[in-house]
Amino acid sequence: MSESDYERGKVKSTGRTTKRTARKTDSTKAGRTADTAQRRADRRTPAKEERKTRRSPAAEKRTSRRAGGERTVTRTTVRSADQASGRQNRRGAEIKVKKRSGGAGAVILVILILLVIAAIAFVVKDSFFSDASLKGSLLSELPFMNGSSRLIDQAEELTQAYDYDGAISLLKASDRYETDTKLQEKAQEIETAKAAMEDAVNSALASAEERALEFDYQGAADVLKASSYYTASAVLQEKAAAYEEAKKSGGDTQLVAEADRLAAMYDYDGAAELLKSAAGYQENAALQEKVSGYEAAKAACVAINPEEVTHIFYHSLVVDPSKAFNPHEAGYDGWQQWMTTVYEFDKITQSMYDRGYVLVSIYDLFEKTQAEDGTVTLTPQQIYLPEGKKAFVLSLDDLCYYHTYDNHGVASKIVLDENGKPTCEYIEDDGTVVYGAYDVVPRMDAFLEEHPDGCYRGARGTIALTGYNGILGYRTDGTYSAEHNTNSERYYTDSLQQEWLDEHPDFDWEQECEEAKRVVDAMKADGWTFASHTWGHKAVGDTGYDDLVADTERWMQYVSPLIGGTDAIIFAHGQDLSQTGTYDASNDKYNYLKSQGFDVFCNVDSTAYTTTVTSEYFHQGRRNLDGYRIYQDYISDSPLAGDLFNAAEVLDPERPLPVPEL
Repeated sequence: MSESDYERGKVKSTGRTTKRTARKTDSTKAGRTADTAQRRADRRTPAKEERKTRRSPAAEKRTSRRAGGERTVTRTTVRSADQASGRQNRRGAEIKVKKRSGGAGAVILVILILLVIAAIAFVVKDSFFSDASLKGSLLSELPFMNGSSRLIDQAEELTQAYDYDGAISLLKASDRYETDTKLQEKAQEIETAKAAMEDAVNSALASAEERALEFDYQGAADVLKASSYYTASAVLQEKAAAYEEAKKSGGDTQLVAEADRLAAMYDYDGAAELLKSAAGYQENAALQEKVSGYEAAKAACVAINPEEVTHIFYHSLVVDPSKAFNPHEAGYDGWQQWMTTVYEFDKITQSMYDRGYVLVSIYDLFEKTQAEDGTVTLTPQQIYLPEGKKAFVLSLDDLCYYHTYDNHGVASKIVLDENGKPTCEYIEDDGTVVYGAYDVVPRMDAFLEEHPDGCYRGARGTIALTGYNGILGYRTDGTYSAEHNTNSERYYTDSLQQEWLDEHPDFDWEQECEEAKRVVDAMKADGWTFASHTWGHKAVGDTGYDDLVADTERWMQYVSPLIGGTDAIIFAHGQDLSQTGTYDASNDKYNYLKSQGFDVFCNVDSTAYTTTVTSEYFHQGRRNLDGYRIYQDYISDSPLAGDLFNAAEVLDPERPLPVPEL
């Protein structure tokens, strides 16, 4: 054997030896491993041992199928295979455990997400949003809350809080409202509930007001509090609080204010009676103290002699002096002499108030009684005012807005405002119609509203009306309607009337009369009274008896029915039935007018006062406060109206001077 062979054999031998050594080592390790595996197997459950037993034959079969020449599978090899199989099974079990753990985690994650969504919904529902429609909109976006039932539940919650509008808005804001009958039915149900609440609230308010009118303010408050809607209705709560405050303050503040206003107008008796009629007056020291004050004020008043009461009058007021006082227009002298501007009227009114003048009605100066046989008897009647106060009577002439007034800067008609109070229509240069206090009636009303102590018991003036162009700007005479005109041969339509009719082709005479009546009634309710100024503006001293009779008949036919009749006549042109201002049975004109029901007669004499009261008639002279009088006093050292105003302070700076002589 060569060395190389030896070496090769040595190597081979060494390799075999090495292999054997390795096998011994492996066998030793395998033995220890097997012993360890055996001890573990002994501790396994029968079920696990059963699985192990089923696996071992499979390992042996795999070993036996190996190629020929391999060594016989030893028990050590089988144990090693069993050990490897055990490790593989354990890894499979671990994988299965991990898969099971992953599935459980997914379930937990879904639960957590649902909890978060539920928490968001709870916050939205109860605290985060106050707007019901926004809340419902957000909730409807959630996939598990987007049904009609959820919206209806939300609406029901609002309804229980009496937020009917919020509930209805919530339902109608839904995209499904137009097609969802449940939402529509619920909205209708809430509408019905809302209407029922409104009816109940209004009924409670009406019942409470009935109690309040009897000055039972606590009873009124109790009625409101008894309402099932009291806690939900701010209106009921506020009204009940007002009633309770009225009771606490010694009666309704409005009641006391009304009584104070009556006392300010020198109606102390009326003020006292108003408070005495209040419920609980006998136990109410505050109201009793007020009444005592009224009675003391009345006792301090002094009597006013009716024969020392001055009487002033105006025509319609000039709003635009540049149009009324145009020297190039016909009638310039008359406009300057007879008319007063708005500026001048306001100055005079304030001056007289500052000097202690108090407006009284002409009917406050006498008392009229009628016997069973129809005989009328007049007696002087005294009025009482605080010391230093002076009484005056007011009248207005020709408040008819004649066609000759057109385009002269004065009002065109008396109308009623949105509160049913008299105001004026005024036509501007461009034809625009505006409304406001453009004449004496609304201006005096406004002044006395602010200064109630400027009039005696709510008195206003007397309005003297002609009839040939209608009254108060309404075309009510028969000459404006061929169908309604009587004695058309004597009373015919003139050119100015015809021009007006042509401009108003839809004119309805009967409707015009009805509108005039409505205005008259409103003025009378405010205290204004009416008088005849003759139908045709007649100078009664110059006109013949027959003419006066015909004129009076015409006035009685077309004017008297509109104003409800009158017993007063204010003579046009300042004339009188006699030179002395006294009448007797020898005066035919007086006898005729007396037979027509006239008992009050007024002329113009421009003196401070000339008043006569007899058993048969009342007669009073008047003072013209017009452009002529103001200007004459302005240039005079002895002004006739100096007791009323300072002419230099009153004269309108826009009035052209001098004012022409009469």
